[in-house]
Amino acid sequence: MVREGPVPQPGVERLTPFARHPAVVGVVPGQHPLVVRTAVSWARAVAAPLLYLAYADPSRYVVEEHPDGTVTHAAVDPDADDGSWEETDAALRKQVAVLLRDEPVPWELRYLAGRPDRALTHLARAVDAAVLVVGTRTPGAGGRLRELVEGSVAAHLAHHQHRPVLTVPLRVVDWSEGSAPWGR
Repeated sequence: MVREGPVPQPGVERLTPFARHPAVVGVVPGQHPLVVRTAVSWARAVAAPLLYLAYADPSRYVVEEHPDGTVTHAAVDPDADDGSWEETDAALRKQVAVLLRDEPVPWELRYLAGRPDRALTHLARAVDAAVLVVGTRTPGAGGRLRELVEGSVAAHLAHHQHRPVLTVPLRVVDWSEGSAPWGR
């Protein structure tokens, strides 16, 4: 879909009130629980009715976006479509259910496809989320390489949509080491 006219910019008139509005939380398999726990804390503070936990699978593409934020998706490589996405979905549901079993905040998990920033933005728009919650990159060489190639999901979100982005640090760099974290 190509938008006619200028891209809508952030502004007071576009602000979604925090109180009683959901959050969209980016999750990945094996993610540190701090991201979801931070989102739960935010949800409690603003009486959010629901947390939408969402995983965007980059090995799949969106066939159709639905008004409720769900998507119909297919494998980028149809020869490799072995249904493993269903295993990932089930593992994420189990991971989240264990993490949130004693939490009073209602949640839903959405399995999305494509670029995480675009997928999370679509879901946030569809559910009228007040905020997006994401973690920083995965620690280690693999996370640094992935961020170098794909870019930071948090940075893409902050620059390409109007909702606030709550970024949860997963690794703190000791400033006395002398180099900036993005220079590693």
